Amino acid sequence: MYTIQTFNKISEKGLCRLPRQEYQVGPDQQDADAILVRSQVLSSANLNPNLKAVARAGAGVNNIPVEEYTKQGVVVFNTPGANANAVKELVLCGMLLASRGIVQGIEWVNQQDPGTDYAALNKLMEAQKANFKGGELAGKTIGVIGLGAIGALVAEAAIHLGMRVLGYDPAITVDAAWRLANQVEKQENLNSLISRSDFVTLHLPAIEATKNLIDGKIINYFKSGAVLLNYSRDAIVDTSAVLEGLDNGRLGCYVTDFPMPSLLKHPKAILMPHIGASTDEAEDNCAIMAADQLRGFLEHGNIRNSVNFPALTLERSGAAVARLAVVNQNVPGMLGQVLSILANRGINVVDMLSKSRGDIAYNLIDLAGAPTAETLAEIRAIEQVVKAWTL
Repeated sequence: MYTIQTFNKISEKGLCRLPRQEYQVGPDQQDADAILVRSQVLSSANLNPNLKAVARAGAGVNNIPVEEYTKQGVVVFNTPGANANAVKELVLCGMLLASRGIVQGIEWVNQQDPGTDYAALNKLMEAQKANFKGGELAGKTIGVIGLGAIGALVAEAAIHLGMRVLGYDPAITVDAAWRLANQVEKQENLNSLISRSDFVTLHLPAIEATKNLIDGKIINYFKSGAVLLNYSRDAIVDTSAVLEGLDNGRLGCYVTDFPMPSLLKHPKAILMPHIGASTDEAEDNCAIMAADQLRGFLEHGNIRNSVNFPALTLERSGAAVARLAVVNQNVPGMLGQVLSILANRGINVVDMLSKSRGDIAYNLIDLAGAPTAETLAEIRAIEQVVKAWTL
């Protein structure tokens, strides 16, 4: 029986992927094999010797101390792309709100006296509607910074809206490049993209390299009156620099899902309460992906979409009686030590796969015989072994 501790409300469509006859799932599970979480901030207090994995039902993992968990041999999963469509749609909404006097017009209409005669109201609207005139998206240029799952969808949608699309992502993966529409004009640097764009939208992870990426210096490269959209993370933008850009006219509007107190009530800021992935569909998709990844790992040791461990999939061999998973520090000779212990115990290896990522290495070894508790203890006693268990 596998145990999974949940934090926050997890979609039932995801939880249903974990068979009740094999899994005990819920917030009260202690010393669990895995954790399934959305926004709850985890810490060292959530670690236990039995914990093998954490799955975040979302793309960002800034609520999980990944480095600390990695040292303890805990695999951290995320769900890239599961909420991409929800965020894409809100980016399109943000661009429309920034381009037209939609919010201002709605507010003005709602301020009118409900007792006003319709003919008089209609005459008043005709007289005032010029105050809410805006521009169309078609023909404008959008710069997409970060061309992963969300950025690629935003770029594709913008193309269909008749926009020119510039893209920049120095860390783009091969898979992401294949997903990208060929109409996207790839830029060599950030300054080039920003200086040519009427809209700039951010789709990057919050890491040290992206902290305050949009700062006072880069703000000066924006076209006068350009719109900046941030549906990534608050740390990517220096809010004080954005405020200065809004006040001096360099920025025409700032649209963000991460409102800061200094931005509240600013006439050129459109602030949303972190609702980018807040759709029923996105929450279902994230929960399903997270649950499937946990199940594949707990039952077979396979890893897909981990932010700290290597991707690894080993098909089960019919000749194998047991599967051994070993997490160790990425130093030479480790696998040889494990295999020597198995050989000394008379256990033949049927199949195996070993990969590393940074300072951690992960091994799946299919065996012709089941290792005893003493064998496992001997493997765990190797100085650089972090975790070892059978599946």
